Amino acid sequence: MSATSIGFLSRRQHGGLLRVLALFALLLALGGCAWLPEAGTDETAGWNADRLYNEAHGALKEGNYTRAVKLYESLEARFPYGRYAQQAILESAYANYRATETAAAVAACDRFIRTYPNHPSVDYAYYLKGLVHFREDQGLLGYVYELDLSEREPKGMRESFAAFRELVAKFPYSKYAEDAILRMQYLTNSLALYEVKVARYYFNRGAYVAAVNRAQATLTNFPRTPANEDALDVLVRSYDRLGMVRLRDDTAAILRQTFPESQYVVGPPPKPWWKFW
Repeated sequence: MSATSIGFLSRRQHGGLLRVLALFALLLALGGCAWLPEAGTDETAGWNADRLYNEAHGALKEGNYTRAVKLYESLEARFPYGRYAQQAILESAYANYRATETAAAVAACDRFIRTYPNHPSVDYAYYLKGLVHFREDQGLLGYVYELDLSEREPKGMRESFAAFRELVAKFPYSKYAEDAILRMQYLTNSLALYEVKVARYYFNRGAYVAAVNRAQATLTNFPRTPANEDALDVLVRSYDRLGMVRLRDDTAAILRQTFPESQYVVGPPPKPWWKFW
């Protein structure tokens, strides 16, 4: 047998070996499906409604809000008309709220209010919606420190106020109504203070007409709030810079009459004797 024949037989045998190996690999892969774990397996596939709810509620109590939300979503999808469906929406809203998932929390509250307007816990849905907006941009530190809401962009504050106001109007005897009223007062003061800070911003940059407009809006939209004192001071200073003497003096008189002990009337308090700076 020539060297050429030997080489030919070697190549043929080599090709056959590759085919055998490929077939073996295919059989191994097919057989492996029986014992290899399937990617993306749903651990809850065989769970009934009771177990799904209990697992979700347990995750919520443990502070595992991401897992709780996923389990509540599975519960709603599989048992939309079961006895746990309504509670799952409310609890998933709370879980999203604690996970700082604002949009999802508000959507769940709105869905519950829209679907179950006569439910005994619908007042809680309004209250939770107000809470979500109340703290929406404070982040993790918002649960540790009480941040000044007047430093916030006012959109969330207004939406929070609207939710609390609707709660109090529709459910005046709700157990959440008293707290909602207190939060509304706090939000009103914060919104007024925000407007005054904007007015001062305009004043400090020489935009005196804009400062007057913003300060006047504060007095009109948020009467009888502590920020009125600062709004009147901005008006007095702005009118003075604009040369509007009559308006300046009239506003100063209102400031003295309304806030007779204001630092803008009697001057700032003296520094302690031990302070040299």
